[in-house]
Amino acid sequence: MTSVPLVAARHLTVTGVVQGVGFRPFVHRLAGRLHLSGWVRNVAGTVEIRLEGEPHQLDAFERALHTEAPPVAQIDTVATVPVEAEGTNGFAIVESEDADTVRPVPPDVGICAACEAELFNSADRRFRHPFITCTDCGPRYTIIDRLPYDRERTSMKQFACCPQCAAEYAAPDDRRFHAETVACPNCGPRVWFEGADGGGRADGDTAILLAATALHMGAVVGVRGLGGFHLAVDATNDAAIRRLRARKQRDAKPLAVMVRTLADAQSLAHVSLHEARALQSSARPIVLLRPRADTRLAASLAPGLDRIGVMLAYTPLHHLLLEAADRPLVMTSGNLSEEPIAIGIDEGRTRLRPLVDAFLLHDREILSRCDDSVLRVAGDHEVLMRRARGYAPVPLRLPVTAPQPLIAVGPHLKNTFTLVRDDQAFMSPHIGDLEGLEGLDHWWQAYHRYRELFRVEPTVAVRDLHPGYLSTRLADDLGLPRTIAVQHHHAHIAAVMAEHGVTTPVVGLSFDGTGYGDDGTVWGGEVLMCDLAGYRRVGQLRYSALPGGDLAVREPWRAALGYEALAGGHLQAFALAYYGVPLSLRVGVQQQLERGVNSPMASSMGRLFDAAAAVLGVRRHASFEGQAAMELEALAGDQHAPPLPFPMSEANGRMQLDPVPLLTALGEGRQHGVDVSLLAARFHESIVEAAVDVARLVAGSFGLDTVVLGGGTFQNARLLTRIERRLRESRLHVLVPRALGPNDGAISYGQAAVAAWRMAHE
Repeated sequence: MTSVPLVAARHLTVTGVVQGVGFRPFVHRLAGRLHLSGWVRNVAGTVEIRLEGEPHQLDAFERALHTEAPPVAQIDTVATVPVEAEGTNGFAIVESEDADTVRPVPPDVGICAACEAELFNSADRRFRHPFITCTDCGPRYTIIDRLPYDRERTSMKQFACCPQCAAEYAAPDDRRFHAETVACPNCGPRVWFEGADGGGRADGDTAILLAATALHMGAVVGVRGLGGFHLAVDATNDAAIRRLRARKQRDAKPLAVMVRTLADAQSLAHVSLHEARALQSSARPIVLLRPRADTRLAASLAPGLDRIGVMLAYTPLHHLLLEAADRPLVMTSGNLSEEPIAIGIDEGRTRLRPLVDAFLLHDREILSRCDDSVLRVAGDHEVLMRRARGYAPVPLRLPVTAPQPLIAVGPHLKNTFTLVRDDQAFMSPHIGDLEGLEGLDHWWQAYHRYRELFRVEPTVAVRDLHPGYLSTRLADDLGLPRTIAVQHHHAHIAAVMAEHGVTTPVVGLSFDGTGYGDDGTVWGGEVLMCDLAGYRRVGQLRYSALPGGDLAVREPWRAALGYEALAGGHLQAFALAYYGVPLSLRVGVQQQLERGVNSPMASSMGRLFDAAAAVLGVRRHASFEGQAAMELEALAGDQHAPPLPFPMSEANGRMQLDPVPLLTALGEGRQHGVDVSLLAARFHESIVEAAVDVARLVAGSFGLDTVVLGGGTFQNARLLTRIERRLRESRLHVLVPRALGPNDGAISYGQAAVAAWRMAHE
């Protein structure tokens, strides 16, 4: 007697990053392999699946859903509900539906190996097509207009599929089955070359060859990419790079380099296993690498530094341009320094014409700005310096559910914002400094895009304590019923806590340049005992004056002068800090300091690095914030060095670290002929020793076992890895930034975590 198979049915709802990553085609293939019937569809930001088949096959499907999902997919939850079997036959991808649910949007994905192989295969019909994609790669966030993710809701809607592309789209066994960005030379976007004045247009492959020729000749070419324009020049041509710097008004800040392959990167720089993994990841970030001694890259790429930013080509257009140029190319953001990256063709022609000699353009619209992401490897871990393309807008979770939707507007510099609905935090890509109208316009445009994409209508604004920041004005201009203020350094620690799901009290070392303290002074070298609800300041760097206020950021000798004043007079140890500074200017600033005019008190670790660089004669004037600190780290390298005096005492009810003896010892050592790189290393070790000592003391005093490291100073790999290791050796649990960077780019997420916790516990 033949037994009848038992048929069961289940309805699955999958949340996470499951749209735009080839998830529905994957489900279709998996159901076919297991002989299951039913359907799959996108619903707002989720995927719904209905299955019918034998119970053991259904169980196998659910296991494989997790273990075999597309590499770019991120499954958060799978909710399974038994339903009545309907006797369906076959499996189908059905029409998408909309719904008012949390709506994750996939990030842009670097070109996959299969598409790259087709690009250079002369027998393939997409040979040398600059817009090859499939379900595993290509643009997502930058072309999505709204969800659910289907072609008609992206900027690809203007390109009707040709019969061949349509057939691939409909074929379950094809790699482009339901690939919304599918295109070919017959139906896809077009590329062309034109002069800066709009003349001399050429299309297709000729355009790419002309752009490469221009680069060979030392020209600056504006290249319209995935999330905006790049400014490209030959990375081996020092004169071309200097010309680009002059036009872009970027005197010394390092420039990123793009190459085609990992082997190309290895020919220019030392690449560890972890760095190689980061370079080749689907995000394709800029990775900071140590250049080879015989590198052919121009020295003007990263003057004074021991790292260069390198990324692999992440679009087919990049691959074709690099192949034609046959050399590494500088690929830096298409903007004047501190302005938003240009994205539109007309915008690019208008804003970039004074900067470029020619353009390489395409007609696939960019709907959302997105800069390149930047990271470095510290020890065995990646440290994000800028979270943008490839990472944003993947949501982060909060360890608490927000009772109301909120917008955390972020900091004044290195701005991001974070929209929150329930426990989902949608953090914007890097926006940059809110220094002018262009930055504010960028913020508002990105905010409106996020509101529409994720359907979050905030009722609460969260901002920094500083009353004068433009981000504070943004929070006020939103006109929401409630505003919550969060202190800058508390937000730094809260961001790391929330990322790791920690809500219990910790010791926080919050080291950065500047942040507004609750006593009205400038903070930046803080030891906090805190949780998400609040904080207690239990330690700090000794206050010193910053004559000139913000001007001291660009003139480190001023920070040195503030510390020298604490020593009670003119010390010979500080003499190198003022070399080349006109005596009249120094005297005037000295008087300003003595009178307390525009000389705010600061406990800033960033300004301590500036003062040390000045005292050592390394940097008295800076082209960008952090330049002095980066140069000190480069000088220190990995060499072993004993610490210098950095005494700790108790004052005003908290521990206080006094940098004056440290700076004095640095200056004296320099004047006695001690090698500056050794002194830079000893400076770093002094900070490591002091940070570890104060953290252990506070942890022991308050019975805490967890230390959190946050703030821009921890972009310094030497400090981060050595402080973390020493604290772990002391049997303390250490939390460091992983999903986000340690710098101000994480502030909005920390603000959101604090505000959500406060509202949930009111």
